[in-house]
Formats: sequence, C-alpha cells, structure tokens
Amino acid sequence: MLATIFRRFSFPALAISSVLLCLWSGYAQSEDLPITKNSSIPDFQINEKDVTPYDFDAPPRGMFRSITMAEGYDEELGFRRTQEIIPVKPTEQFRPDASGVFIVFQLHQHYQAFKVFGRCFPEAVAGLDPYTVVGEDAMYISLEDESGFLKLTPPEGGWKPGRYKVKIHAGEQVNEVSLVGTMRFTIVASGK
Repeated sequence: MLATIFRRFSFPALAISSVLLCLWSGYAQSEDLPITKNSSIPDFQINEKDVTPYDFDAPPRGMFRSITMAEGYDEELGFRRTQEIIPVKPTEQFRPDASGVFIVFQLHQHYQAFKVFGRCFPEAVAGLDPYTVVGEDAMYISLEDESGFLKLTPPEGGWKPGRYKVKIHAGEQVNEVSLVGTMRFTIVASGK
C-alpha cells in the first residue's frame, strides 16, 4: 500500500520540484537588463516631409489600379476566368449628342463589398450652376469584382458644351469622407 501511495504522488511532486528548480536557476543566473534612455515624442511621430498629401481634386488612386473616361465599355473573360470590363474608345472629350459618358475602372484586391458612386457637376458650363448635380450613377462592387463602370446619361435637354467634373465616392453612401477623387471631361461644341 505504501508503494502505491509513493508511486501516485512521486511523479507530480517530482515534476513540480523540477519546474521550480529551473525557474530558480534561471533567476539566479540572469543579469539586470540595461536601462535605455528615454526617447522623445518626435522620434515616434511621422515627419511632414515624408508625407505626400492626397489630392481629392485629381483622379482617384489607392484602390483603383486604373480609371479612365470612355465612350463605352466591353466585357472580356479575364485570365482568372472572371468578367473584366474594359474601356472602348477612351477619351476625355465627348460630343453633345453622346448617349452617355462612361467611367471604366480596374480595382486592386479588396476584402469587403462596397459601392462606387459618380456625381457629375458642371465646372465651366455657361448657364449652369456649378453646385447642381447634372448626373449620377452607382455600381455595387462585390468581393470577386476586379473592374466596373459608371454611366452618366445626358441631363434633361442634353449635354451643353463645357467642362464637367465627376466626384468619385467609395463606400456605402455619398458623404464628406467617402470622396476618393475627381474625374473631368469636356463636351465639345458640335462644329469642332
């Protein structure tokens, strides 16, 4: 009976004493770590000279691999057997009788579905208020989408000659923080 008790309690007691011995020997052999000097707060801050400001008045960057204005779009089967949307006749000048102005874009890999919005404003068009939205479109981008397009249809009465800008937003809705860039196009007079 004594042998059974000894066998039952000897292994756990031996294991615990081994762990304590290792910890004590490690503590006895360790040296104090050297004290480091206090660093100043500017050492951890980003220098302004290293930061390139983002221009929201230029074509969008970041999530877009490419973005262009075009007269239309076409669909092709990509090398990963996915649908790719490509621009047809890329241009930034359109005629007043254009049935639509297309913004075709390619995206980098993304890990969440979102929407891309385009809101068109007259920038330098005679007789139009520059704060009036003359056209808009949105496209839902799912996880597997790598490309897409927006189509701006002519406003009521058709396109008037002049320069237009399209504010591109990405997210769930159009607001101040969803703006990612601005595209521009020109409607040329019929005689040109």
